[in-house]
Amino acid sequence: MRLPFRPLAAAAIAVVAVAGSAIMPSSAWAALLGLLGGAIAVLVGWNAFFFPEAPVAQRGGGEDGRRLAGEIVAPLPEPTLLLDGGRILTANPAARRLFGETIEGQDLRLAIRHPLALEAIAAHDGIGVDEIEVTGLGEAERRWLLTVATLPEGLRLVRFADRSEAHAAEKMRVDFVANASHELRTPLATILGFVETLRDDAAGGDPELRARFLGIMDGEAKRMQVLIDDLMSLSRIEAERFRPPTDPIDLCPVVEEVRAACDAVLAERGNSLKIDNRSHSTVVAGDHGQLTQLIRNLIVNAVKYGQEGAPITVSFEDAREMVRMTVTDRGEGIDPVHLPRLTERFYRVNAGRSRAQGGTGLGLAIVKHIVWRHRGRLDIRSTPGAGTSVHVLLPRPPAEPVS
Repeated sequence: MRLPFRPLAAAAIAVVAVAGSAIMPSSAWAALLGLLGGAIAVLVGWNAFFFPEAPVAQRGGGEDGRRLAGEIVAPLPEPTLLLDGGRILTANPAARRLFGETIEGQDLRLAIRHPLALEAIAAHDGIGVDEIEVTGLGEAERRWLLTVATLPEGLRLVRFADRSEAHAAEKMRVDFVANASHELRTPLATILGFVETLRDDAAGGDPELRARFLGIMDGEAKRMQVLIDDLMSLSRIEAERFRPPTDPIDLCPVVEEVRAACDAVLAERGNSLKIDNRSHSTVVAGDHGQLTQLIRNLIVNAVKYGQEGAPITVSFEDAREMVRMTVTDRGEGIDPVHLPRLTERFYRVNAGRSRAQGGTGLGLAIVKHIVWRHRGRLDIRSTPGAGTSVHVLLPRPPAEPVS
């Protein structure tokens, strides 16, 4: 006899497919709960009608119920458990990856071993949906939104939605707004202070003092302009991150263009720029304007933080289907503790020195986002006392395979 849960299982699986992302929208989750509950209720009613002599505890469908639950829960992108009392009836593949491959059939307390999560599941009163955020499942820093819902026959569905990236993004947003406000407020306060001073007849009437104050105000205004330009650049790059560029761009001529534009900066510190090309082709799939900005940011950084009078090298090498470009300076290097954070917005190893040299704290953040948009890779290596090398790997156009 064919049980009638196949269409319901198929409908539930379709809801999962429509959700389409690693985190199900609340509407898809609610629809799934309704379908799953309805499917189990139909199955229980079917068994009660055709097998009235079976013990009530077995009317959940036995193997049929397990198979039904498995078919519906398995495709979910998030770790999901179906519980019967304190026992794990079904765990989807994502849950088995998180808690272990053998958790099905285990006591929940042995499988999860997380006091707050166990307490939240046990406290669910069977009405509505309970949610709580927990940390420490899997990796210590990960954050999970634990959702508990009750289904017919006393079964409970437990979902663990990974909110780590969303939490990190929100923290970055808050930090970014705070840092941007601070960076803009500082030069603005300086300008307003000098404007107030110049309104004073004693200061405003002294041509030499007036010229000095106006020069400082001009420098602070330009600093604000550079910061706003960098913020706008970062915003544009992020807006295009889902559209990787496809134009064939030869990096060598771009480096030559940047070298010509940076002649004054190089000459001021007595640096020279050497190009070392060992690649059969330096053509990549790219956006000319963004690659120019990337190369300029790296060369200017090398000049600012490299050794005065020492050469800066831009080298190219083949890296299978990619081109590796490396910008190397002979500066004092960077303490390894700072390396993981160098591409964060407004992060500076030495804030005072960076501001004094006109840095906005966004140069490497812009480089990182340009590399991401180009589907490339960024690697920064540095040894204190021996300089810094920034490696950028960018994909070649389809017509530029390595021979």
